[in-house]
Amino acid sequence: MFALIDCNNFYVSCERVFQPQLENRAVGVLSNNDGCVIARSNELKALGIEMGTPAFLLRNHLERGQIQLLSSNYELYGDMSARVQQVLEELSGEVEPYSIDEMFVRLNGLTDSQLQAHGHELYQRVRQFTGIPVGVGIAPTRTLAKLANHAAKTLPEYAGVCVLHNNSMAMRELLQRTALGDVWGVGPRLAKRLAALGLTTAWQLACTRPRQIRQHFPVTVERTALELCGIPCLDMNAPNIARQRIMTSRSFGRPSAEYSEIHQAIRQHAQRSAEKLRAQHSLTHAVQIFLKTSRHRADLPQYSPSLIVELAQPSDDSRDILQAASLALEAVYRPRFQFMKAGVVLLDLIDADRQQLSLLDTCPDQAPHQKQHERQRRQRLMATLDALNAKMGRDTITFGRPSPGAAWQLRCAHRTPRWTTRWAELPRLRAR
Repeated sequence: MFALIDCNNFYVSCERVFQPQLENRAVGVLSNNDGCVIARSNELKALGIEMGTPAFLLRNHLERGQIQLLSSNYELYGDMSARVQQVLEELSGEVEPYSIDEMFVRLNGLTDSQLQAHGHELYQRVRQFTGIPVGVGIAPTRTLAKLANHAAKTLPEYAGVCVLHNNSMAMRELLQRTALGDVWGVGPRLAKRLAALGLTTAWQLACTRPRQIRQHFPVTVERTALELCGIPCLDMNAPNIARQRIMTSRSFGRPSAEYSEIHQAIRQHAQRSAEKLRAQHSLTHAVQIFLKTSRHRADLPQYSPSLIVELAQPSDDSRDILQAASLALEAVYRPRFQFMKAGVVLLDLIDADRQQLSLLDTCPDQAPHQKQHERQRRQRLMATLDALNAKMGRDTITFGRPSPGAAWQLRCAHRTPRWTTRWAELPRLRAR
């Protein structure tokens, strides 16, 4: 059996944990650069404000005090997600993160009554130890667990926890009233194609013969149909599988043609990518940088270059990656263009633990033991850097400091403190 734990209105819930005055208020969280709404409280949804609504269209609501808009605080959200996962791992054997606010949990060897009780325990413990409200859906497959989770959060009779068993009346009724467009993995286009064959509900797809599905659709649709029948066919990427490439990029708060500002952005992204690389114990063979002008500004000249610089040896050292990124930027930068986005990509990654190489082959006169010593010294330096930043807060120690107010930095006029990850922003209590 699988349980899907989905955090309710996650970004808004994270903000409410530290600001109880936001409870029962219409709250929205904005995208990068405070552009549009990407998360909504139930109260904001009730006002008819859609996901993706540009912030400037909500000025009247703001002026009347009907809503409150906050800048995205990803450092806080990421840390709260890790805390939710930690609670789940303490209660269950295997946790599979699916997104920042959704996690699958494997539940094996439990009776029907134990499943129900365990589901309620997950529901209560996450709220107790993190303050985040969740919905819990338990079913024989991940696709059914998704549907069960939706029922747990929307149907009052489930009170936040829905358990579905194979061939049960509850499972059949839920499939019969679920439109195919609401099934995990069935998009609008696929739903239209299925409707052309007379398949409009999850129950109808589950009752369709696999051979008939294979005649008209790819194997993914057959797997979805089997999942709806209670036969597990999907498997998440294991969380310990390393990514094959690492990219860090961000749109600027405002366009800029200044080399120093763009260079700072590239250096920040390169350092962040190097941290991710070391976290998954990989090395990179090459560093790619890219720049983009705004395609929405037809009045400005367009130029979106990219360049790959190969490293002399595979590395996870921030200094090597920074040097390569800087060389690439020098080669592609043109001063007359107003850039709106920059990014760094680490390519051709390999497992650091299995790679037996010298980092100093460019120094042929150096003895093997000296090369090994230098490699270990570099590893200790990077490990110390990561440990200090993990303990004292991100960017406590960096290679260079960004200029305050640089164009590439995000607009986040309404960002709340990073309550859980920055010493200077810890919540403060006052005795009366």
